[in-house]
Amino acid sequence: MNTNRDLNYRLFVQKETGFTRTAFHDEIGRYQQVIEGDVAALKALFSQPRDKFFEGKGQLSDDPLRNVMYHLVVGVAVITRMCVDAGMEHNVAYTLSDIYIKRGDKCRTPDEVLDVMEECQLDFAQRMKDVRKGAAMSLHVKRCSDYIYEHLHETVTLSSLAKREKLNASYLSRLFSKELGMGVKDYIIKAKIDTAKNILRYSDFSILDISISLGYSSQSAFTAAFRKLVGMTPKKYRDVYFTHKEFIGGADNG
Repeated sequence: MNTNRDLNYRLFVQKETGFTRTAFHDEIGRYQQVIEGDVAALKALFSQPRDKFFEGKGQLSDDPLRNVMYHLVVGVAVITRMCVDAGMEHNVAYTLSDIYIKRGDKCRTPDEVLDVMEECQLDFAQRMKDVRKGAAMSLHVKRCSDYIYEHLHETVTLSSLAKREKLNASYLSRLFSKELGMGVKDYIIKAKIDTAKNILRYSDFSILDISISLGYSSQSAFTAAFRKLVGMTPKKYRDVYFTHKEFIGGADNG
C-alpha cells in the first residue's frame, strides 16, 4: 500500500502547525535512565505536568485513550528489550512487560494509562538498579561513564575526563582498565556502538542520523567503527535484529 500521499499530507500539517517531533537522542536518553536504574531522574521527569508527555509525540489514534495506550505498548516493548540487553533476566523482563500491558488494557482513562506507564518505568528502573549493584564501579569511573553516555554526540577524551575528575590521566586510565576491562577510548567507542545497536533495533531512524547523533564525522566512519566492533555493518545488523512485529507487538512473542 502506497503511503506517500498520506505521509506528505501529515508532514505538511506538522510543518504548518509547528509540530516538532522529539529528537530520537532525547527519547533514547529517557529510556537510558531506566536502563541505568536512575529512579530519582525518572521521578523528577514524571513530576512534570502530564500534558508535556504528548509534546513531540505522534498521534497514534484519534481516540485519546487508545492513543496513550499505544504509546504505553511501544514504550514497554522498547524498555523490556533494552533491559534484557543490559542484563535483566529474560523471563523477568518479559513477564513484567505482560503485567503492565495487561494493566494498561484495563484502564478507562488516559490518566490511568499514564499512571501505569509511570509505575512501569520506575519498576524497571529499580530492578535495573539492583541488577547493576553486582557490577559496582568506583565513583570516578561511574561519573565518567555517566558523562560519556550523556555526551555521546561530543568529543570526549581521557584528558578531558581526567580534568573533570581532577585526576591524573594515567591513574584514571588504570581505573577504567581495572574496573571495566578496557581503556577510556575503547569504552567510549563501545558506548557509542551499544547505543547505536539499541537505536537500530528499536527504531527506524536512518543510519546517517544515528551516525550524526553519535558524533561521527561521516556515515562511513560510523559504519567502519560499527563493523569493527560488531562484525557486520549497521544495515546488516538492523536487517537481522529489527522487525516491526517485535517493535510494536506484544511481549508474549519474546
